[in-house]
This record gives sequence, structure tokens and C-alpha cells, in this order.
Amino acid sequence: MRELLRRGYRYAFSLTHDKMHAEDLLQDAWVSILKTGGVLRRAYLFSAIRSRFLDNCRRAQLVVFESLDEKIEAGQRYTPADDVVLANVQMLERALNVLRPVEREVLLLSDLEGYTAQEVSELTGHPRGTVLSLIHRSRLRLKRYLGILGEEVQNAERAVE
Repeated sequence: MRELLRRGYRYAFSLTHDKMHAEDLLQDAWVSILKTGGVLRRAYLFSAIRSRFLDNCRRAQLVVFESLDEKIEAGQRYTPADDVVLANVQMLERALNVLRPVEREVLLLSDLEGYTAQEVSELTGHPRGTVLSLIHRSRLRLKRYLGILGEEVQNAERAVE
């Protein structure tokens, strides 16, 4: 059950791109499933999360996603490797912010959660061809964006030398 909640949180986070909203979304979906006696399966949970997310967006008429700043908590031990991890996390967040919400959603479902294109199609309500196209375009956009960032980092390192 813990793993199901973790996956549900990751999915909610991919939709909202905000920790607090993701937690609220997951909680609302989980409570709803428990109240109705629904099946505690990943697809059912993801469907409930997605429905609530779309309802909230329609209600607020807002689909703006803000990047989160990763910070090392005060009680943790600091190492130089933390800088590298933090820089990579921030670079990945910026790269994911380049994608539209629907692109982030299908990319998470296919690459992180391991759903097939047909399963993603059924979960999201998009045709299978559209899902395949979104996945392909999302990966290309991420590669281009991360390639550009990599070139900028190399140029900055050369300028320092």
C-alpha cells in the first residue's frame, strides 16, 4: 500500500508540479476511493487523481506550474556531492517545466510508471497515436533542452579556465 501511495504522489506531483497540491490531490483521491469502496489499484488511483486534478483546474481555470526549489534540510549532513545532486535535480525540474502538463503526464506514466502506450491512452482518454506522439515529442524536447544546458555549462567552465 505504501508503494501505491508513493506512486500516486509522484503522479500527482507530475501533474501539479507542487508538493502541497500533490499531497492534497493524493489525499482527496485516496479518501474518495476508500469512501466508495473502490479498488486499491494503481490505475484506479491514477484515474481518481487525474479526475480531481482536471476538476481543480477547471474550477480555478488555472494550469500554471511553478518549479520547486530543492533545499537541503538543516539537520542533514552536507557533502560536496549534495551540490551535484541538487544541480541535477534543479536542471531536471527546469527541463520538465519546458514540457506542457499533458506531455509531463504521459512521459511520467510511460517512462516512470511503466505503462504501455495503450494503458496511458486508457488512463488519459487520449488516442493511442496521440500518446505515442506526445511521448516522442516530450523526449525530443527534453533532449534538446538538456543538450542546450550542457553546452552552456561547458562554455561557462571554459570561460572560468
